[in-house]
Amino acid sequence: MDTSLLKSEITYKYVRSSGSGGQHVNKVSSKAALYFDLKNSNALTEEEREKLSEFFNTRLTKDGVLMLACSDSRSQFRNKALVTQRFLELIKEGLKEDKIRIATRVPRSVKKKRLKNKRINADKKANRKRPIIE
Repeated sequence: MDTSLLKSEITYKYVRSSGSGGQHVNKVSSKAALYFDLKNSNALTEEEREKLSEFFNTRLTKDGVLMLACSDSRSQFRNKALVTQRFLELIKEGLKEDKIRIATRVPRSVKKKRLKNKRINADKKANRKRPIIE
């Protein structure tokens, strides 16, 4: 996966950030919105696209476009850098191979220890009850 190819396929849109901020906030478009067309990407192989579409299944639009936004900073340039960094981290995480789990048995000593502790706790709680007098 080549990050420069991925970055070339990203489109940005700048909009006004929400929330309080005074007079300046209504004039400046500092929120950076990132759009990445996953379906039509040439930077990714078919298998990578399939894996990422499964990973981003709730974040993709109907057209297969991934949208991310950042309004953390007051600077448009900083927000663009942050949203690009998040995008690359998400792509890396989505393409990460899952480890194959090897099934193992629980050792006999561990089972014995657990049952012994259960017996100790049961006795401890049984001793708290009022004795039965006949």
